[in-house]
Amino acid sequence: MTASGRDLLRLLDQVGEGVYFTDLQRRITFWNKAAERISGYHAREVLGRGCAANILIHVDDRGRQLCLGGCPLARTLQDRRRRRADVFLHHREGHRVPVRVRVFPLLDENGKVCGAAELFVDTSEKPALEERLQRLERMAMNDRLTGVANRRYCEIFLQARMEEFRRLRWPLGIVFFDIDDFKNVNDRHSHRVGDLVLKTVARTLRHNVRAIDLVGRWGGEEFLVVLRSTDLRNLKLIAGKLRVLVERSLLIEQGKPVRVTVSGGATLARAGDTVTGLVERADLLMYKAKKAGKNRVASSR
Repeated sequence: MTASGRDLLRLLDQVGEGVYFTDLQRRITFWNKAAERISGYHAREVLGRGCAANILIHVDDRGRQLCLGGCPLARTLQDRRRRRADVFLHHREGHRVPVRVRVFPLLDENGKVCGAAELFVDTSEKPALEERLQRLERMAMNDRLTGVANRRYCEIFLQARMEEFRRLRWPLGIVFFDIDDFKNVNDRHSHRVGDLVLKTVARTLRHNVRAIDLVGRWGGEEFLVVLRSTDLRNLKLIAGKLRVLVERSLLIEQGKPVRVTVSGGATLARAGDTVTGLVERADLLMYKAKKAGKNRVASSR
């Protein structure tokens, strides 16, 4: 590599966007510091490996694995066109992170395609979320295991949102999620792996809602998502997206994948609702989803 080439790679290590290069076989040849930060994978873990080899495993908002068809980078290698897309990458710790990717062809000195470059940025509203979670921690209102809000803070937050709904008629929705067959995870693997699964689900939910919304651990393997300013259509879309992203998240434990699914109940606040009544209705809908086969969301107004 020339001195100018090394200077370019050093420069790319300083930028805020994740950047990686691949050759024509989609083997990773460069992986910058921001790619390490966003994905959790160190360069030494990915260099020389195929980008689809249990690394980023991009999926779309319907849970379709793009490495098996529709991969923007693979298409750019074929037709030399630049592309951009909003996808969800697999973080090393198992959860899904929303990213915006841009793909460019790499050309050799003869103008022939010799690889591709992908730039990606985390599009979750992390700064606001992290600031809020730091406040929660200072107030002892976060769940120590998963890092999301605990039940007490969920109740306080939801009560405040219900007051807004009553006084200002601001629409409000909640989704009550429960991890399917969680006892089997503990029995088959261990409670340590069970704790990692809880963290993975919590992070996937937290990273894929807006900063104005809330994700909390209600208890055990139950999670509550509180969505402000939403209608039934949007509530269903978000609940469905979150369910799919949990399904498509995975942990690698002793070289083997550990996956879980969730069932959910989604409902909008109604006139005359209390916090208890609203949560109980979502809970009943969640059990309806369980009885219908699990890994699905039941909803109502």
